[in-house]
Amino acid sequence: MASRAAILTAPGNPFVVDTVEVAPPRPGEVLVEIAASGLCHTDLTAIEGSNASCVYPAILGHEGAGRVVEVGPEVRGLAVGDHVIPLYGPECGACRMCLSRRTNLCWSIKPTRDRGVMPDGTSRFRWRGEVAHHFMGTSTFSRYTVVPEIALAKIRQDAPLDRVCLLGCGVTTGVGAALDDVREGDTVVIFGLGGIGVNIVQGARIAGAGRIIGVDLHASKELLARRFGLTDFIDASREPGRVTEQVRALGGGGVDVAFECTGHTGVMRQALDVCQVGWGTCVLLGVEPAGAEMAVPPVAVRYGRTLKGSYFGGVKGRSGLGRFVDLYMDGKLELDPLITHRLDLADIDEGFRRMQDGSALRSVIHFE
Repeated sequence: MASRAAILTAPGNPFVVDTVEVAPPRPGEVLVEIAASGLCHTDLTAIEGSNASCVYPAILGHEGAGRVVEVGPEVRGLAVGDHVIPLYGPECGACRMCLSRRTNLCWSIKPTRDRGVMPDGTSRFRWRGEVAHHFMGTSTFSRYTVVPEIALAKIRQDAPLDRVCLLGCGVTTGVGAALDDVREGDTVVIFGLGGIGVNIVQGARIAGAGRIIGVDLHASKELLARRFGLTDFIDASREPGRVTEQVRALGGGGVDVAFECTGHTGVMRQALDVCQVGWGTCVLLGVEPAGAEMAVPPVAVRYGRTLKGSYFGGVKGRSGLGRFVDLYMDGKLELDPLITHRLDLADIDEGFRRMQDGSALRSVIHFE
C-alpha cells in the first residue's frame, strides 16, 4: 500500500515528505490509517541525534490516533473500523512486568522496537526500494502504519481523533503522573511548565490538589498554566538562588508532591529538596542527558521522602487509556487549548522549528 510519510534520513536533516510502501500486517499486527499526529519533544531527540533507539532512515511520530483498516492473523481484540491510539509502551498482559501489577512497563517487544523493526525483526516500510525503519513501534508520521496489536489502545468512536491523539504521549504522561500521586488537598509543585508540566497541572486539579505551584524560566508559561489550574507561579529566571526557599514558603515548609519535567539533574535535586520531610514525594519525568547522574545524600530520603520516576504517567495503555478519553469527553480534561498549530505533513519541519523556539505548545499534523 502506498502511503504519504515524512522520512528522516539522518540527524540534523530536514524531513523528506514522500510516498513509502507499507506491507500488509503479519500475525499479531494491525494496519492503521492515521488521522492526526502530534509533534513531541521525543521526536525532536531523534532529529537532533540524541535518541539511541532511532535507526535511520526512520519514520518518526508516536502521538497519533487513527482507524483500523486491516488486521493480520492471530489478532483477536481489534476489527476493521475500530478507532485506536498507538502506544510506544505496549501491554502484552503475559510478561512478568504485566503480570506483576506493579508497573505499566512492558518490555515484551522492546529489543526489536529499539532497532526500528517489528517483533519478527523486519520492517513494514520501504522507501525508494530500501528499508525505512519504524520509530518507537508506532511511526505516526505516515498516513498508514503497521503496529503490533499489543501496542494499540481501542477507544470510543465519538472522540475526535485530531484531539485525542495527544493522549498518545504528553497529556497522559502528565495527567497520569498527577493522578498517581496527588491526594485531595495536597500542595504540589511542578518544575517546568512545558507540554508535560501543564498537564501535571490539570491532573493535579482533577485530583483535588489544594495548591498548585509552577516553576519555569519563562513567565509566558504562566497564563496557560493558570487556565489549567495553577495557583502560584515562580519565575526562576528572576532569583534562581531563591526558588527552593520560595517553594518551601508556599508549601508551609515543604510540598506534598514535587514533579520535575526539565531533565536537568540540578533541578531534580531541587525538586527532592522542597519535598516535605516524612512523606513528600519527588517524581522525575524529565529526560536527562546521556550519562548524567544525580547526587543524593541518603538523609534526603532516609527521613521518609520518596524519590521515584514515572513512565507514561503510570498508565497501562491498552487497559487504562480509555479513562482519559472519557475525562476529555466529559469536559474534565482539556486538550483543545494545548493545540497551538494545525499543520499539513509538508509543514512538519516548521512545526519542529516552532517547538524549538518555544512559539508552539503542541502542533498537530492532519492527514485528512
